[in-house]
Amino acid sequence: MNVKNKTQVTMFEFSGLTDNKLAAPFLFMFFFLVYMVTVLGNVGMMTIVHIAPSLHTPMYFFLSYLSMVDLFYSSVITPKMLSDLLSDRKLITFIGCALQFYFFCALVGTEVFVLSDMAYDRYVAICHPLHYISVMTKKKCLGLIVLSFSVGFAQSVAQTSSLFSLDYCESNLIDHFYCDIPPLTRLSCSEIHICTMVTLFFVCFCSLSSMIIILISYALIISSVLQINSATGRRKAFSTCSSHLMCATIFYVTVFCTYLHPSSSTLTKQENISSVFYTVVTPMLNPVIYSLRNQEVKNVVIRLFKIYSR
Repeated sequence: MNVKNKTQVTMFEFSGLTDNKLAAPFLFMFFFLVYMVTVLGNVGMMTIVHIAPSLHTPMYFFLSYLSMVDLFYSSVITPKMLSDLLSDRKLITFIGCALQFYFFCALVGTEVFVLSDMAYDRYVAICHPLHYISVMTKKKCLGLIVLSFSVGFAQSVAQTSSLFSLDYCESNLIDHFYCDIPPLTRLSCSEIHICTMVTLFFVCFCSLSSMIIILISYALIISSVLQINSATGRRKAFSTCSSHLMCATIFYVTVFCTYLHPSSSTLTKQENISSVFYTVVTPMLNPVIYSLRNQEVKNVVIRLFKIYSR
């Protein structure tokens, strides 16, 4: 292969969300507002959990880390996307593209395991309430979070290495709004079989292992809850899980829509729509869902609002 061609691509250019210059300012305003809500919602959730003694429990410990991951992985993508909406040329360096993909992949991988940590926490709380405090110790909760981050960042090293060791020697136009696997592999002029296998392995490993933990946890939870004689008791038990289940469902559905389909250029618009949802919208929805559906969080917010509005 020509060595010169291998070194030609030092910059990539995104096609972006739209090539319609009239729509771009409206999309900018919309996604800017979404990002502001994401930042305020997730920072607010972390702050509330930190300052409210009633929320110093394993459930909210995991929720604060979920908010932190949502904030960071949204920030890896959204600010660049917003600046590109107002730019004529949407450029990113090869190194910048690799770093964007690395941190995004690492944080998404971390998120799936934090979601499984939260499912395990709900399983212990509902199925073994008398042993909850002794099982979900601070040391164990911290260990689960460290494991989630370690696996998330380690698998990202493997995926980033395999993706950016490919040769990009012809077009540098990424038909997307951020650096991701499908549009980058379509640009490569080298054999992508190994990269595809590495990607498939880690996507399946992370998503399926996390999903299996969540499904088993909720199967045991449902079995336990159905044995509760009181309808009020059953409703209360389910209410503690509904927010987490909703967040996990939204996340997994959008991720699977993006990655688990045959690679084809005709699916680019579908990829963009689902990618926008789970990179930009989902990080905003998680704190909103927990704020609206969790009575403890709502009570703390109302109490803090009354204190600081005096």
